[in-house]
Amino acid sequence: MKRLYLLILRSYVGPALATFFIVVFVLLMQFLWRYVDELVGKGLEWNIIFQLMFYASFTFVPMALPISILLASLMTFGNLGERYELVAMKAAGISLRKIMMPLGLFSLLISVGAYYYSNIIFPYANLKFRSTLYDVRQKKLSLNIREGIFYSGLQGYVIRIAKKEPDGTTIRKVMIYDHTQVQGNNKLVLADSGRMQQTADGNYLLLTLYNGTNYEETGTRGQNQRNPFQRTSFTSEVIKFDLSQFKMTRSDDDFFKNAYYMLNVKQLAYSSDSIGKEVNQRVTELKGSMLSYYSYFSKIKLTDSVLKKLPPAKDIKSFEELRASEQKKIASYALGMARNAKGSFEYNRQVLKEKVELKARYDIEWHRKFTLSFACFALFLIGAPLGAIIRKGGLGMPLVISVLLFVAYHVISFTGEKSVRSAVTDPWKGMWMSTMIFLPVGIFLAYLAATDSNIMDAESYRLFFKSVVNKFKKKK
Repeated sequence: MKRLYLLILRSYVGPALATFFIVVFVLLMQFLWRYVDELVGKGLEWNIIFQLMFYASFTFVPMALPISILLASLMTFGNLGERYELVAMKAAGISLRKIMMPLGLFSLLISVGAYYYSNIIFPYANLKFRSTLYDVRQKKLSLNIREGIFYSGLQGYVIRIAKKEPDGTTIRKVMIYDHTQVQGNNKLVLADSGRMQQTADGNYLLLTLYNGTNYEETGTRGQNQRNPFQRTSFTSEVIKFDLSQFKMTRSDDDFFKNAYYMLNVKQLAYSSDSIGKEVNQRVTELKGSMLSYYSYFSKIKLTDSVLKKLPPAKDIKSFEELRASEQKKIASYALGMARNAKGSFEYNRQVLKEKVELKARYDIEWHRKFTLSFACFALFLIGAPLGAIIRKGGLGMPLVISVLLFVAYHVISFTGEKSVRSAVTDPWKGMWMSTMIFLPVGIFLAYLAATDSNIMDAESYRLFFKSVVNKFKKKK
């Protein structure tokens, strides 16, 4: 039995690892395609790109792990069935339950590891990934001054170069607008030629200009105001530009660590409980304010201070007895109070809605720490019996079935998560919806496989429909 179990495990581990890394690679390529516009042209160092891809690959594990388990279990038992090895094992008195036992225990170990991964490794990798991606997206494009185009990448300056020589440093017909004093185009530098070089540490750009003129309009600008104009010629002038703005600055991880996708189970439970208490307190305050508004409206009289200019209440029998101007004052006052009450209610309702949605996010992430583990085991329970039923190995039929099943699982999970975010259903119902559907299906398939069901046999379906047609003809 030990050799048999080792044979089954070896035939399972290979496809599982291959599928896992292939899915991670595909998702990583999709990530690069999505953010390629924000990575190209910024002069990023190779270690920054490697870190970004490394941490991004860890965030794809919750997507790649379930489908790799499903496909590997389908391929393993499909190959065993296709080569009639399952038939030989059953003929030797080994039940399907015993054949599935080593892979079942192995899947349980993967499920336990998936929980610890979701609770410990995934928050840290997500923190590093999102902080690195934020820094990359905030970084400016690298210095690239092209011919005949006004370049405004250097803060406070606009530069135009008519021509660049092949050596990459010599430039012709240079025009520089200086906007550092934020007073418009009051400073202009023109030069016939120059040289463009960076310092050894790369912190500064040195622009050495030859045979040019400085134009400057001094004073403050105003309508119909004349200001002195200054023109200075030079044979050689050096302008230094600070390039520190083009360097990538790393943000502090503490700025991101309080987000709901960066926390573990304990932190998520604490945050969700705190927000829940805040929501309950806000609801209590809202009820109290609405009761106070109702109480105030029920006790208000025409003799209140705001309407003190009206006749005394004892001289008025009804609202209709008042003059039109007095009725207008009363109606305007009542309308203003109603609008204030409505505005206060709408503001509190919006705050409550945001708090409830934020609490739902924390609850979703809390449940997600456990759903990944159960998803791995549920998909194994589907894949292994289904592979034994269809008896087809390789990457043909198993790949198609596994992709269809995983898409269905993912759609159900996404639908449940969206309903939780919209506060349509409880968090545990929405997040466990896919597991509650697929787990009974897996148990049912295991029962069919153990009883040698011919559910995938086309001949059995043909005979079944033929018998139904014959019965229908006899009755007719």
